[in-house]
Amino acid sequence: MFGTRHAVVVTHSRLRESGTVVEEAVGQLTQAGFEVSIIDNIEAPDFGKQPPVVSERTEIVVVLGGDGTILRAAELVHCTNVPILGVNLGHVGFLAEFESFQMSEAIRRVAEHDYSIDERMIAHVDVWLPGASEPIEDWALNDITLERADRGKMVELSIRVDDVEMSSFGCDGVIVSTPTGSTAYAFSAGGPIMWPNVKALQLVPLAAHALFARPLIIGSGSTFAIDILEDSTSDGWICCDGRRQCALPRGTRVEVRESKSTLRLARLSGVPFTNRLVTKFDLPVVGWREQARKTGGVHHGHVFPEDKETNE
Repeated sequence: MFGTRHAVVVTHSRLRESGTVVEEAVGQLTQAGFEVSIIDNIEAPDFGKQPPVVSERTEIVVVLGGDGTILRAAELVHCTNVPILGVNLGHVGFLAEFESFQMSEAIRRVAEHDYSIDERMIAHVDVWLPGASEPIEDWALNDITLERADRGKMVELSIRVDDVEMSSFGCDGVIVSTPTGSTAYAFSAGGPIMWPNVKALQLVPLAAHALFARPLIIGSGSTFAIDILEDSTSDGWICCDGRRQCALPRGTRVEVRESKSTLRLARLSGVPFTNRLVTKFDLPVVGWREQARKTGGVHHGHVFPEDKETNE
């Protein structure tokens, strides 16, 4: 291999101070022939501002932490081709490829180029403030939330898809999520899980005061437009990936569509998303009826009709 190989380790200062895992990772990367930089500042940039990104000569970004740290790392590789490899030191760690006890194997595989690339869809957002001649632009790997600014009131929103008005209601807000973000905030709010290879965006209303306010899923060629109505009882607030935030006055329009950029995740295991879903959410793959049959057909005092013995 000619030239120096560069790796960036993204973590947070608390993790660096509380143990040796970061030191071990840097040591193993160095031993594998990498020149290593460490970034542990997880402060969010201003909304609409692109923070400095890693150098294009960076071979890989290794993230030590949870999904929040991976979202920070996504800002550092946005609009570059540098892949991210996540080692989960957090709680659920949906985006991470390895758990902490597998770190040595992860670094060995990276050193040997023994990994594939999983390209994840990113959402692009344009915020048109009242009277603005051009939008404020931002993006999200997981989700964009538009919420009420006043905790005691509702924000009145109008929802359009491809410039056709579909609904309007007062609510706590809405979440527009990518497939990657469908297992995060959108899932908690009652939205469906979308597999990462689906090219779509979903919109999930939060506590909408309306008879019809169900999650909506649109194809990647379509656009959600969300207007904060002039007569709304509250202004709005937007947040991308739980990090980049901005106040939105009444009369603002927010448009969300698929970005031309993608995020490149390094994948080493080839484990299907379905397996990850079952493991991370600890899904009950055996239904209660099946479980009841295994224990004699009785469930909380009930006998299933097909399990009854007849005396005839």
